[in-house]
Amino acid sequence: MLPSHESLDRPGGFSRVRLLAPLRHRDFRLLWSGMCVSLIGDGVFLVAMAWQVYSLSNVPTALSLVGIAMTVPTIAFLLLGGVVSDRFDRRRVILASDLVRALAVGAIAVLAATGALELWHIAVLAAVYGTGTGFFAPSFDAIVPELLPPDELGQANSLDQFARPLALRLAGPALGGFLIAAGGSAFAFGVDAASFLASGAAAFAMAPRPHVGRAHHASIRADLADGMHYVRRHVWLWGTFAAAAIAYLAFMGPTEVLLPFLVKNELHGSAFAFGLVLAAGGLASVACAVLMGQFELPRKGITFMYATWTLATFAVAGYGFASALWQVMLASAAFNALETAGTIVWATLKQRNVPTTLLGRVSSLDWLISIGLLPLSLALTGPISAAVGVRATLVGAGVIGGLVTLAALYLPGMRDLERPLERLPESAVFARNSSSSSAPSSAQP
Repeated sequence: MLPSHESLDRPGGFSRVRLLAPLRHRDFRLLWSGMCVSLIGDGVFLVAMAWQVYSLSNVPTALSLVGIAMTVPTIAFLLLGGVVSDRFDRRRVILASDLVRALAVGAIAVLAATGALELWHIAVLAAVYGTGTGFFAPSFDAIVPELLPPDELGQANSLDQFARPLALRLAGPALGGFLIAAGGSAFAFGVDAASFLASGAAAFAMAPRPHVGRAHHASIRADLADGMHYVRRHVWLWGTFAAAAIAYLAFMGPTEVLLPFLVKNELHGSAFAFGLVLAAGGLASVACAVLMGQFELPRKGITFMYATWTLATFAVAGYGFASALWQVMLASAAFNALETAGTIVWATLKQRNVPTTLLGRVSSLDWLISIGLLPLSLALTGPISAAVGVRATLVGAGVIGGLVTLAALYLPGMRDLERPLERLPESAVFARNSSSSSAPSSAQP
């Protein structure tokens, strides 16, 4: 007989393991469960998309074009998505974006099953998919502090980083390789579409969220201006956004495009081998998330975050040096574990220090600026790798990205959040107090 949720809420239930404490709250439990299912589908999608595109056109440029088609609409709609998430019920925004992406991936599955799928079909439907993501990302980031008390946000972000690699880099890719081998890419795409429907059903089951205290200006432009003004006043926000933009320009395109190409064409691996590379990163990331979820986050959060992100980016160079599959897997494990550690701290800092009425817009700016140069990164990867080689491109990407990340730590004011509260500028104190007071009373333990 399974224990009831009430018994899990009592001491000795979820609270016995600090990582699981946020799951005491019903709506967060639904949100997290839906996310887990959807992320497994995304892991399937990663393998299916790469293998389908390379089956249609076996050159890195083809996957670059699909990646551009997916990311440009995401970037274009992120700011609007942030405004929408601050104005309306974030639960409904999440539900709508899940349905849009389910339709897009479902259409790819149907076209693949009928043998009619062409590269331009994938590009167009990837653009629809990316549009849904532009609304989903800021809404998901912003809804978590509504569902939990501030002292459980660190565990919630550790749970997120526990589930994300486990599903996206381990279970999903392994399942994707199996599904492609068993039923072809159409079957794999169909499973991903169904995962979005499951995630949408979980969002639908959540309680509607009140809009009290959210900004309702006369225009979208005014809402955006408020968010941008807040970011400009805080170095730890705009500096991190800018550093991520440049670092992602350096290494994201090469990693996304050249890693599957390296496994397939230079190491002569299969779809299952590529899945193993992603799975190695997933296991390392899961282990890191479990470890961090059991302890308080580092007191010098900004320093810790930049140190781990710098080492993670340097690990990308390991892909270029690898001459065997196990070496690629080792580089993947190092990158993902270190990236996870920094991301848990980063997400928690935002949720604790940015007022909830601005969090959707700040998150949308985070996404927009961080990935704003990703289409350019994808576009440059093909010609650069053709000119200097796949391995040299990966090594250069890791080294340049790591140096940029490290340099950002030394921006004046970057580490202000690490100073004692009484020494912080008034704006930072207000941000902390607003964040703490914004948690709904129903979320208190």
